[in-house]
Amino acid sequence: MSTDALLTKLRAELGKDAVLTDADVTGSYSRDMMPLAPSGRPLAVVLPSDVEGVQAVVRACAEAKVPIVPRGAGSGLSGAANAIDGCVVLVMTKLDQIVEIDAGNRLAVVQPGVVNLDFRNAVEKHGLFYPPDPSSYDWCTIGGNLSTNAGGLCCVKYGVTTDSVLGLEVVLADGSLLKTGRRTVKGVAGYDLARLFVGSEGTLGVITQATVALKPLPQAPGTLVAGFDTTEAAGTAVARTVREGLVPSLMEIMDASSIKAAETYLRTDLGAGSDCQALLLCQSDAGGEVARRELAALEQICNDCGATMTYATDDLEEGRMLMQARRVVLTALEQYGVWLTDDVSVPRTRIAELIAGCQRISEEVGLRIAVVGHAGDGNMHPTIVYQPDDEDEFARARRAFDEILDMGLKLGGTVTGEHGVGKIKKEWLEREIGPVGMRVHRQIKQALDPENLFNPGSMFSMT
Repeated sequence: MSTDALLTKLRAELGKDAVLTDADVTGSYSRDMMPLAPSGRPLAVVLPSDVEGVQAVVRACAEAKVPIVPRGAGSGLSGAANAIDGCVVLVMTKLDQIVEIDAGNRLAVVQPGVVNLDFRNAVEKHGLFYPPDPSSYDWCTIGGNLSTNAGGLCCVKYGVTTDSVLGLEVVLADGSLLKTGRRTVKGVAGYDLARLFVGSEGTLGVITQATVALKPLPQAPGTLVAGFDTTEAAGTAVARTVREGLVPSLMEIMDASSIKAAETYLRTDLGAGSDCQALLLCQSDAGGEVARRELAALEQICNDCGATMTYATDDLEEGRMLMQARRVVLTALEQYGVWLTDDVSVPRTRIAELIAGCQRISEEVGLRIAVVGHAGDGNMHPTIVYQPDDEDEFARARRAFDEILDMGLKLGGTVTGEHGVGKIKKEWLEREIGPVGMRVHRQIKQALDPENLFNPGSMFSMT
């Protein structure tokens, strides 16, 4: 089938308004938020509005042997949704229905185009809670969260996206619809195919529906902030928290560079002092006296580890104001240039070493590197700031990005904790999992997508 014939078929199946070919329009769908990842020029962008439309697109592209790149809102930070030349970008945002909320069994059925925050607000009306909370939760979609196995600030207590998934519906390479998983609390029948597709970045199939587990709505959180004059002291506090078995609902860390950027942007003093090198922000959503005891125990640990200041509050609005400093860091860094955020996870006992290493790399490349991260689970986001119109700065930013990944592996970590591999970390995936791991990945891909039409070149190559 020729490309013209493919476009004619897609318009016949989906309607002409759902098939976009204008170069300016398709260009706006060609990449996500990762500036280093390559992207191409798609043949077309298609926006099906139902599962049958997705199946029609997959079948037509299979017949024409045209690659398909599934896409949500484009909030990703790995290039996983970036187009390649001549592909069809399959945009899933019109499949945006919350199909069911089953409060009695604490589960929901949701389509991939639903925005994370909209879904959280909907289940909250039933006294329930959907835990995954990526920083872009106000505009990222559930489908993108599933495809990249997204995390967020609350992972320390509630886990990443896959920990909330009970089952999926997935359109396979031949256009058939696979139904995986269950609606029960327990279930061990067959392979856990749902977990295989979560985090596969659109390389194995197109997720069209998910059944997810919900939790009871937590209590309003109490908040603790603690400042330290060394990153080592903050790292020790994190390690001791883990060792003593405390599990706050949130435990974030900010280094000196990110603290200064946030204070400048917010035009406020966080109260940590001019010599503060690291700030821990913790929350407990256990409620009442339990939360107060948990925060008191965390505060004692911070003081024992040399905190120069601590402050705890159970006032919800005050807690939101304190957390705002963490949430605005990326926006705050735009005061100094374009940011490039990395995503590495290390053992929680080695967080301080990672931050110190990032400071060393910053000095070597001559660029600002600010580190924030999810201290409770060791997932750090070193963010490099550079001038985009300066080729030398861009090259140094890329060098810093790779050196941080190398350091993360050497510290016993992984090259991605929640953003995914995409098109930017393919060689790093191979370094991390080795030749046997790569062979198994390729065998699974070959079994499910023998023509290599689903997001080819993302995560890894087939050769």
